[in-house]
Amino acid sequence: MSASIIPIRTVTARRIDFDWPFRRERAGEIAAHWQAMKAEKPAMFNGQVLLQCCGEVSGDTFSADYFELDYASFIAWHRWGYPQQGSAQIRNGFAMGALRSRDGAYVMGVMANHTVNAGRIYFAAGTPDPGDVLADSTVDLAGSVMRELEEETGLLPSEVSVGEGWRVILSDERVAFMRDLVIDLPGEEARALIRDRLSRQSEPELADIALARSAADIDEARMPLFMQVFLRDVFKTR
Repeated sequence: MSASIIPIRTVTARRIDFDWPFRRERAGEIAAHWQAMKAEKPAMFNGQVLLQCCGEVSGDTFSADYFELDYASFIAWHRWGYPQQGSAQIRNGFAMGALRSRDGAYVMGVMANHTVNAGRIYFAAGTPDPGDVLADSTVDLAGSVMRELEEETGLLPSEVSVGEGWRVILSDERVAFMRDLVIDLPGEEARALIRDRLSRQSEPELADIALARSAADIDEARMPLFMQVFLRDVFKTR
């Protein structure tokens, strides 16, 4: 498995109607898989999410189409190795804020035990959902970045500054849209602030906060490939 990193200026995304054979043809298997997962992690909710069915780079813009599906189908597709059917390139296309402290540390979340990705380390993020779709069918990935940041860390949009452009980490099954965010605190103070906010949440998605100050802090066992690619890229330029 490999991934490339592409700097771009803008992302344009829209919601479309799309008939995905995987969801239709394997409905029974998907339902059984979901019941087994619920038995293991009862807090999981089968809401609606958005999955990318088309995406391409043209110049300095990444354009993508998304369709709506239930989370049970999404997670089955993920757990079963991202099977592809038909001519569409299906990817999990999500946006996240690459949160950096004033002294240059990247600030990441450690996923809580009740989540699907328990113990994994990455920036606050989530698969887009219908709440990210605007009235004109635009999928607001920039808005998704700030929503997920506030939901997962408790930080308000007013507490961070937002950079220009994006870094796209692209693989066959995922597209991670990274947008630079900076919090005007040293790393340890940012971590302490977020930990305090998490302590006030009834069921936080994050169990802890991790910092990365150099490539030596990359945890290959717990960080997804897109995080490793991103961190290696930013640290090699310092």
